[in-house]
Amino acid sequence: MIIFRFRKWWVRTKYIAVFVILTFVLYELFRIVGGWIEPAGRYREPMGKALKVFGHEEQVMEPRTAMERLLFFYKYGE
Repeated sequence: MIIFRFRKWWVRTKYIAVFVILTFVLYELFRIVGGWIEPAGRYREPMGKALKVFGHEEQVMEPRTAMERLLFFYKYGE
């Protein structure tokens, strides 16, 4: 015969519900704070004396030989 303890299961259910709710609230809080501290225009053109150092204009050919690869490594650090 199985004895079903309602009070014990009710307490466990309340703890699980509170845990899920607090986890959701913490997730939303992290999402809001993350959106708040993220830069507004992270890919916009820099202002003032700042320089944008990444550009797509330069076409770098992949090295074919070991010597070209070594020189490429010394030049670009990749």
